[in-house]
Amino acid sequence: MDMRRKIQVTGTVQGVGFRPFVFRLAGELGLAGSVRNTAAGVVIEVEGERARVEEFGRRLTSEAPPLSRIALVESRELEATGEAGFRIIESEDGARPTALIPPDVALCADCAREIADSAARRHAYPFTNCTNCGPRFTIVRGIPYDRAQTTMAAFEMCEDCAREYGDPADRRFHAEPVACPRCGPEVVLEGGHGASAALRPVSGQARYRSNGSERGLRQQATEATEADDGLSRAASLLAAGKVLAIKGLGGYHLACDARNAEAVETLRRRKGRGQKPFAIMVRDMVEAGQLAEVSPEAERLLTCPESPALILPAKAGSGLAEGIAPRQHTVGVMLPYTPLHRLLLDQSPPALVMTSGNLAEEPIVHTDEEARETLGPISDHILSHNREIEVPCDDSVVRVEGDLVIPVRRARGYVPRSVRVNVSGPPVLAVGGNRKNTFCLLRDGEAILSQHIGDLDTAEVLAYFGRAVRHFEKLFEVRPEVVAHDLHPGYLSTQWAKSLEGVRLVPVQHHHAHVVSVMAGGAHGAAARGVL
Repeated sequence: MDMRRKIQVTGTVQGVGFRPFVFRLAGELGLAGSVRNTAAGVVIEVEGERARVEEFGRRLTSEAPPLSRIALVESRELEATGEAGFRIIESEDGARPTALIPPDVALCADCAREIADSAARRHAYPFTNCTNCGPRFTIVRGIPYDRAQTTMAAFEMCEDCAREYGDPADRRFHAEPVACPRCGPEVVLEGGHGASAALRPVSGQARYRSNGSERGLRQQATEATEADDGLSRAASLLAAGKVLAIKGLGGYHLACDARNAEAVETLRRRKGRGQKPFAIMVRDMVEAGQLAEVSPEAERLLTCPESPALILPAKAGSGLAEGIAPRQHTVGVMLPYTPLHRLLLDQSPPALVMTSGNLAEEPIVHTDEEARETLGPISDHILSHNREIEVPCDDSVVRVEGDLVIPVRRARGYVPRSVRVNVSGPPVLAVGGNRKNTFCLLRDGEAILSQHIGDLDTAEVLAYFGRAVRHFEKLFEVRPEVVAHDLHPGYLSTQWAKSLEGVRLVPVQHHHAHVVSVMAGGAHGAAARGVL
């Protein structure tokens, strides 16, 4: 006898290939029904033989996509309708969002092979992505997580991308940031350091909008990317010792050749960096092993989807400029986590300084206007693109000592993952301390942690903090009724909290806050590596 079951799944289940997975699983089991994104997560209705529906329920959690994080599964039986076929239906709007946005994900192996394949449609395309990789949190403007709610809404999919997006057998099935050279973002190279901005696209979109055969389009793409394009010129400039501002996933970096002592010193002087170490982005694991002692655990982290920067023991004789990490025995290393970085590193020196694009003690720059104003005087050139960054987000930093993993800065790749806490009550905003600030939004037993904000020492960082708080409140449609702040009256986060109206303030001694945060994290498997 047929049965029908409605299943509600909450957690990180949007933007991670969950609906395509459900579609394929239902098809494999011969079940009818539907799946859709909602403000709370994903809702599934399946109908068919009881045994097959029950198998569907078991496999829904045991075979879920690797980037998903299921918090809760609730189901109830419905009356069978005799429906035939399974479909993905339009997302539900109107309810208060409770679903989590997935973090940004590093370039996957399939897309890496694709951009290296001269016969592929996306050969050397800097914005290649699929369901298993690419931008998420940094481009999202609202929930449910659909293309229309991201900065990719500005790019209308071409016929080929639309076909991939609608094909359940394709790994780009309902991949919201899907794009290609014909319809997606472009890279531009501008003059910096006081020069006038002369936009030079990597591959002008007009080339790809011609009416020609698919073979002809591929040939045009190959000719465009192999010509004197922006990425090739940027790589040559880096090799010549220039300082570049580079727009990445969550903001701009400042980059130069890590083995060029003069270039490193120039960057340090212009940025006002003092003696703080610079992070290095390296071409591959071979180069990483030449610069640092890479344990098996470090290699796992370098190559995982989160792709953080790791603080590792430095190797002597690596050739790195002394100004990279003055008086330090460690070096910060990360791999190229976007196709743009991968393509750049393929042509540039194999180890590049890749430090946050900002002036000392200011927030990371993420808009093109800010880049020209703030980073133009620092950089010789600006390598940018026209995909807007909605949410600025620094690189995550992790210290690795053998098998010991110590989170230092939790941001790109990990935010906005939440921690489940056994707390009920009104929504709470915890504004954090003055140093290395992050804030936390607590709602419905879920603590949603922000990206790294930085030290609240300047008006610019405090303004960035306020914008980030407002974005979280807008994204999850939550208005905090309680605001927790540090007891220290001089902290800008405390003063900001006290400026709010219509909320109940709860002062907290910061050593107590440290202890209970570790307790909350440890209780839910979030200590050490899990806190990430």
